[in-house]
Amino acid sequence: MTPIDFQKYTVDAPTYDEVSARYQAIHEALDAASSGTGGAEAFIAAVEEWDAYRRELGNWSSLVSIRFHQDTANEEYKKAREYCDELRPKLTDLAVTMKRRLLDCPFREQLAAKFGELIFELWTCDVASFDPVIEKDLVEESKLDSEYTELVASARFEFQGETLTLSQLGKYAEHPDREIRHAAAKLNSDWFAENQSAFDRIYHELVQLRQQMATKLQYDNFVPLGYKLMQRIDYSQNDVEQFRAQVRDEVVPLCVELRRRQAENLGLDKLYAWDEGIHDTSGNPKPAGDHDWLIERATEMFADLGSGLDAFFDKMKQQHLMDLKSREGKAGGGFCDSLPNLKMPFIFANFNGTKGDVEVFTHEMGHAFQCYCSGDQPLSDYLWPTTEACEIHSMSLEFLTWPQMELFFGDDASRFRHLHLTESILFLPYGVLVDHFQHHVYENPGASVEERNAMWRELEAIYLPWRDYGDLAHPASGRRWQRQLHIYGMPFYYIDYTLALTCALQLWVRAESDREATMLDYVKLCHRGGEAPFQQLVDSVGLKSPFQPGCLSEVVTAAKRELGLE
Repeated sequence: MTPIDFQKYTVDAPTYDEVSARYQAIHEALDAASSGTGGAEAFIAAVEEWDAYRRELGNWSSLVSIRFHQDTANEEYKKAREYCDELRPKLTDLAVTMKRRLLDCPFREQLAAKFGELIFELWTCDVASFDPVIEKDLVEESKLDSEYTELVASARFEFQGETLTLSQLGKYAEHPDREIRHAAAKLNSDWFAENQSAFDRIYHELVQLRQQMATKLQYDNFVPLGYKLMQRIDYSQNDVEQFRAQVRDEVVPLCVELRRRQAENLGLDKLYAWDEGIHDTSGNPKPAGDHDWLIERATEMFADLGSGLDAFFDKMKQQHLMDLKSREGKAGGGFCDSLPNLKMPFIFANFNGTKGDVEVFTHEMGHAFQCYCSGDQPLSDYLWPTTEACEIHSMSLEFLTWPQMELFFGDDASRFRHLHLTESILFLPYGVLVDHFQHHVYENPGASVEERNAMWRELEAIYLPWRDYGDLAHPASGRRWQRQLHIYGMPFYYIDYTLALTCALQLWVRAESDREATMLDYVKLCHRGGEAPFQQLVDSVGLKSPFQPGCLSEVVTAAKRELGLE
C-alpha cells in the first residue's frame, strides 16, 4: 500500500442507499451459499466481504470524528459529524441485522472454526444492545456528546499574559508558585460555574435519554445495557463492585499517606485541591523541549526500545498520523483511533509543556502500536479488544519506556519515574469513584441534578478523603465530575483504566527483573488484538486478573517498596 499523507487524506461519505445496496448483495450471497451453492466456503467468503466493507465504513467514520476533534469550529467538519451522527444508527441497524442472521446461520460451526467462538459472544452483546426503535435516541445522544465537546473546546482564559484553552491552562496546575496554581484553579472553577447550567442540562438529558433507550430495549435501567454496549462477557457487575472494594480497602489508605507526604514535601499544613498537581517545591519535572524536540526524542526512544516500535513510529511520522499540539478550536483530551483502510492508527493529544505530554504520548502510542499489530486480524471485531484490555497496551507502554525517560527529562528522570508511579497509584481511587458514581446515577435515573451532585460528594469522601476544594465553589458543589468527558460521552468506560492499570503495574514489576521477556509478552499481547476476552488475554501473558484476590495487594506492596513507604 502506497503511504498516504494524512493531512491531505479524504474519503467520500457513503449514502444510506449505497450502503443498503451493498448489504443486500451480501445477503443474497449468503442466501445462495445457504441454499447449496458453494456451501460453507461461499458463506465464509460472503462474511469476509461484509467485514471488508465494515472496515471501509469504519475508516470513513473515524476520519469524520478525527477532523471534527481537530477543529470543532470548522463548519464543514461539523456538518460531516452531524451527517455521520444521523447515518450511524441506520448503519448499526444494517450491521445488527447481519449479526442476528449469522448467530442463527446453518454454518455456525464452520464460522466458529474460522473466526473463533468469541465472535458469537460479541455479536450477541451487539444484538442485545440495539433495535431500530432507539435510532432517534442514538442520534440525539451523539448531538449532546458533540455539544459537550464543543462547549469544553470553546473555553478561553486570559492568564499570565497569554490567551489559553482549557488544556493549555492545565499546565499551571503544576506551577511551583502556590498563588499562581490557585489563581489558575479559580479561573477553571469560575468558567465551569459560568457554564454550569449547560453542563447540568446536557448530562441530565443524556441520563434521561439513556434510561429511555434501556426501557425500550426491556432493561430496568441503563446499567445492564451499558455493560452490553461495552461487550463485557467474562465478568459481571458484581466483579466490578468487588474490585472497587479492594481499591477502597487497600489503595485508599496508601493514597492518604502519599498525600500526607506530598503536603510535607511542599511544606504545607493543609493540602488543597490546587496543590495536588505538584509534589515537591522544585516543581514537577518537565520535558526540556517543545513538540518537535519531543518527536526527535521519541524517535530515539523507540529506536532504543525496538520490538517493532521503531519502524512503526517512523511510519506514523512519515504519514503525519499524529496531532499533538494544543490550539484554538481543537477539542480537549487525547485519544487513538483506527483507519482500517490504511492499516494504520491516528493519535490525538494536546501538549501543554508538562510531564503529561510524555505520559499522554506514550499512552496513546501504546494504543496505536496494538492497533497496528492486530491490523491483520481476520475480523474487524478483533482489531481492538474490549476497552479494559485496550488500556493495558497503553498504560503498560508508559511503564515500559521508563528506561528511556532520561531522553525527555535528563537529570530529572528519576524524579519523573517516582512521580509517575505515585500518580498512577493515586489514580486508582479516582478511577473507581467515576465508575461508582455512574452506577449510582443510572440506577437512580429519576434523581435531580442536585441529588446527583450529592452522590458525587458522598463517594468522593470515601475514595478521595483528603480532597479539599477550599474556595473553588464549582467543584465544591459536587460538580468536579463535569470535567470528565468520559462521564458524558463514554459511560462505564472509566473503570477500564483501573483494571488495565492493575495489569500494567504487574508488567512494570516483571520488567524490573526481566525486561526482554516482558517486552516479548507485551508485543505478543498487542498482536492478539481482541481475539480473546479480557481475562483470557491477561492470562495468556501470565498476568493475574484484577478480579483475582490478592492481585492488588501484590502491586501495592511493590509500589510501597519503590516509593520508600514500607
